Amino acid sequence: MPPQPIRPVFINLGPRSYVVQVGKGLLATVGEEVNKKLADRTRCAVITDSNVGPLYAEKVLQSLRDAGKEPHLITVPAGEASKSLLSSETVLSEMARAGLDRKSFVVALGGGVIGDLGGFCAAIYQRGIPYVQIPTTVLSQVDSSVGGKTGVNLPDAKNMVGAFHQPVLVIADIDTLSSLPKREWNEGFAEIIKHAAIKDPSLYDQIDAIAEGKGDLVAVIRRNISIKAAIVEADEFETIGTRALLNFGHTLGHAIEAAAGYGKLLHGEAISLGLRAAAWLSTQMSGLNSQEHDRIVNLLKRFELPVTLGEEFSTDEVMRIARMDKKFEKGRIRFVLLRKAGDAYLSKDVLEGHLINALDELRKPV
Repeated sequence: MPPQPIRPVFINLGPRSYVVQVGKGLLATVGEEVNKKLADRTRCAVITDSNVGPLYAEKVLQSLRDAGKEPHLITVPAGEASKSLLSSETVLSEMARAGLDRKSFVVALGGGVIGDLGGFCAAIYQRGIPYVQIPTTVLSQVDSSVGGKTGVNLPDAKNMVGAFHQPVLVIADIDTLSSLPKREWNEGFAEIIKHAAIKDPSLYDQIDAIAEGKGDLVAVIRRNISIKAAIVEADEFETIGTRALLNFGHTLGHAIEAAAGYGKLLHGEAISLGLRAAAWLSTQMSGLNSQEHDRIVNLLKRFELPVTLGEEFSTDEVMRIARMDKKFEKGRIRFVLLRKAGDAYLSKDVLEGHLINALDELRKPV
């Protein structure tokens, strides 16, 4: 009998609803779970990368074959550089050569890059086919695999090309996290700390416990997925501002990541810098007290995430990239601030000068 996951997280989006299975030993159940949603579809592309594929692809492929599916493995180079229009063209061409059609589906096996790339290819292949997310990093399990945002980067702008395309199923197997290098393990906690800051500061103590080698990782990941699920359910297409709260720390974080050159800073490392900047701006503009600011920064430091911006990042370059952010409008930016832990809101009062001041503050060691 296969291992049973803990209670799944339901994402309630009407006809686009799906579940996120969270637990251990779930890769062996992929075929069985897929058949609950896609019993009438046989051919599929399993998209993965050169790091994850050798570890987990065969187990997933075998599970799909055992369920009567005909999987075709597509492997791209590991790293942020694969999240590009060029890579998507390569993947789509291979899908076409493999004979995938409108009755086929995609399985994205990997971290956030693979989830975004695989979901984007599924969204546009023959005008849209279903896809399944199998996230294998902390970051992708708690964040990018849920919510239906898919896309690729342009050279100077992250996530500028994409589509909303909800998965039909997400399978988050905690066992896959055991193979993560420490740096990639740590980066995922930037998003966990973000979720705690904007919605559930009671998570802070649980995050501390995990930093000490204690705590219940499955429960923490499940809670983070539930936080994101509730926000996505309230504002699936980011039209009323609720979903934008998930961008806390991301405006400057994305700009710093692009300024570094994709792949030089991991996504979570860049977001860590953005979180410190957003927390500091919150102390200046929305009343966040210094203790709550320090709590965020100290948690980031516990996971060895960067909180100080190096001199190699020029303010002019970071701001040039930030101005291309989709949230910038006429010199103002829709920027997420905290009034207090768990109380985030979307401000229209943040100007370029405020962001420049935040970058100056980021250069000061803490």
